[in-house]
Amino acid sequence: MTQDEVLNIFRQSGALLEGHFRLTSGLHSDRYLQCALVLQHPLQAGALGAALAARMCALIGKPDFVIAPALGGILVAHEVAREVGVRGLFAERQEGVLQLRRGFRIEPGEKAFVVEDVVTTGGSTKETMDVVTRAGGIVLAAGSLIDRTGGRADLGVPRVALAVLDIPAFPPEECPLCRTGSQAIKPGSR
Repeated sequence: MTQDEVLNIFRQSGALLEGHFRLTSGLHSDRYLQCALVLQHPLQAGALGAALAARMCALIGKPDFVIAPALGGILVAHEVAREVGVRGLFAERQEGVLQLRRGFRIEPGEKAFVVEDVVTTGGSTKETMDVVTRAGGIVLAAGSLIDRTGGRADLGVPRVALAVLDIPAFPPEECPLCRTGSQAIKPGSR
């Protein structure tokens, strides 16, 4: 699946939004990718998961499990895990810290792919990587459907994205849209 094919899926789903947005990271941007609008369609979610799994496995081999941060990455982890034939886990915030819950376990030495829907700063992916390493697991690679950083986010492991975009994001005090008086909206899950 090419980057153009991925972006066409987002456009056709109404998931590539333009305006003034407050991202989960707290940064502001003029574009927002609402992956839930794409992932609500099982055939699209499956195709994207299969493409991401294929690229990650070609890069680094097969993991023992796939894990993502909740909420946005859950379906991505599920679809990548299904394609690879391994467990799909997710980490959730409890008292502000990502951690395993719901009886999920990572055994020491197990190898993981950490996946996400969109990488803006890499913060959620890094936190999920920390969940894996705290449990004694090994992060083989990170993957996402979309990388908004233009490929600049350094996660310390090999990484893959189905589409790499260079979409500027600004702290609120430096946001050019805020300077015009525009109010940022938060279309995401939090």
